[in-house]
Amino acid sequence: MVRIRLARFGAKNQPKYRIVSSEDQAKRDGKFLEILGTYDPTLNPAAINLKRERYDYWLGVGAQPSSAVASLVKKAKQSK
Repeated sequence: MVRIRLARFGAKNQPKYRIVSSEDQAKRDGKFLEILGTYDPTLNPAAINLKRERYDYWLGVGAQPSSAVASLVKKAKQSK
């Protein structure tokens, strides 16, 4: 099963996340199928960049978003 979830990158104490599609058995920062966007919680307000058409594509083929990603997408929709 494919999951849409966050993968951490960035320096120590400076987290940044990629929103990626990956197999649910893959490690958090391991192999992924595609980068769908980024999330930077260190900015005020937090920056969320999302390739909306690719996100919708992965949902259409059966990918399940994690609770954190679903929350971020909902927040990104409200801010626009």
